[in-house]
Amino acid sequence: MNKHLRRKLEAENGKVLQQVSALPYRVRKNGSVQILLITTRETRRFTLPKGWLIKGKSPHKAAAIEAKQEAGVKGKIKPGPVGNYFYWKRGLSCFLPVRVTVYPLKAQTILSRWKERGQRLRKWLCPSEAALLVDEPQLVSLLRSFDGACSKRRTKHSSRDRSESVHSEFPDAQGIVGARAGNV
Repeated sequence: MNKHLRRKLEAENGKVLQQVSALPYRVRKNGSVQILLITTRETRRFTLPKGWLIKGKSPHKAAAIEAKQEAGVKGKIKPGPVGNYFYWKRGLSCFLPVRVTVYPLKAQTILSRWKERGQRLRKWLCPSEAALLVDEPQLVSLLRSFDGACSKRRTKHSSRDRSESVHSEFPDAQGIVGARAGNV
């Protein structure tokens, strides 16, 4: 049985399908936080990079793989999720209920070439702007709460401390393809 049919049957039997997502973010030199959104391939709506669980990979590692393939971004991903959201995935003949677990990914390398480059657009935005562009209400809330969490962390440190931590987070990227996230 192919995976599309299996997922459809599971959804018809009341199962909510599971996906994982990365929430790629970067800290600018001025201490502000930006989130990377991408467009979906078919409807061109803005969302986070996401996909199905990968056999043999932990959920957060699968989310990191999706971020690289769909958004062309690599970095440090945390094993603990920042939240979840629900959406209806457009299937071949029906809509499937999907719960997405979101893992924060601190961008370190932004690739100029990646697997789905010609199929998607990407855009860096502050969290409140990103929240305005996504359709899923729970994702809107998650992005807004991420903005609040980042603001609280920024106020705990002086601007000098932030500047030093940003430089240590994005060490010299000699030999790495792409640009450093802190300077893009």
